[in-house]
Amino acid sequence: MTSHTSSSFISSEQRHDDRSLLTVVGLAILLFASAGVSLSLGSFPTSFADVLKALAAPQSSDIAFIVWELRLPRIVLAILVGGALAMAGAILQGIVRNPLASPDVIGMTSGAALAAVLFLALFSSTLGIHWLPLFAMLGALVSALLVFVLAWKSGLHPSRMVLVGIGLAAAMGAGTTLLIVISSDAAAMSAYVWLTGSLYAAQWRDVNGLLPWLLVTTPVCLAFARHADAIALGDQVAEGLGVAVMRSRVILLACAVVLAGAAVAYAGAISFVGLMAPHIAAKCVGRHMARLIPASALVGALIVLYADLLGRVAFLPKDLPAGIFVAGIGAPFFVYLLHRTRYQRA
Repeated sequence: MTSHTSSSFISSEQRHDDRSLLTVVGLAILLFASAGVSLSLGSFPTSFADVLKALAAPQSSDIAFIVWELRLPRIVLAILVGGALAMAGAILQGIVRNPLASPDVIGMTSGAALAAVLFLALFSSTLGIHWLPLFAMLGALVSALLVFVLAWKSGLHPSRMVLVGIGLAAAMGAGTTLLIVISSDAAAMSAYVWLTGSLYAAQWRDVNGLLPWLLVTTPVCLAFARHADAIALGDQVAEGLGVAVMRSRVILLACAVVLAGAAVAYAGAISFVGLMAPHIAAKCVGRHMARLIPASALVGALIVLYADLLGRVAFLPKDLPAGIFVAGIGAPFFVYLLHRTRYQRA
């Protein structure tokens, strides 16, 4: 009887793993197809056949510049930014053990935004724009450390951490507004466009700047996926399973900080991707981090890609920031999660 039950459980887990793998592959195919469609849409009408010709033989295509220099880097950057924010959100929700945790909700995005606007207002002309990602990541790190310190009271309570993060994000938002007000007109205009979360005028140097951070942090996140699963069960349970809780939490938090900070540096303060994508992915593949992290990355990439596509083509000749559309969906989603969490606890 026991042997039959054990084999049934293993068989069920194997089927779930197979379904999860198929889901991830399906999301990857959908993302690839969506990127192809996005390449053929824009202010200048192009057919899909012309786009394929420009990709395969740019030297003999009249639209090679449009495809290779205007649209493709923007699409690739949207995919990378969405994936980075989504992975950061999945990690935070796991190690904080709160479904409301995400880079923007607990203040990491606001910290990165404040540091980036500070850089744009005071240092961009002297240091050079290539220092912006470092400032953004430092801002995200300082914000995350402040949240942990202020929320610590005989341990780290998830609800307290979210409440402290929301308050800290509001304070940093006020600081960002103050910096914009006292800045020059040119710096203030750049900061306003950047804060809405825009991929406008994305270039290959932006892709090349963001990609290495994902290549470094993604394998680390996957390597510590089982540790994150154990931490999600509670610190005592994780320690009983032999997990070095504090070390694993610090490493995973550092990965989330780097991912969120780098994404904000290259695309601005796009909110709610890190909140929505892990929940959508969890409905498809479950909460095991080894499956949730890649699925969340793909869902986040799709969210930002479609938001940017909508901003590019829906209001021509205007080009609206992707962050507007993500926030329009994300804010009601956050209210829904807040209501559901409160209802479940009641």
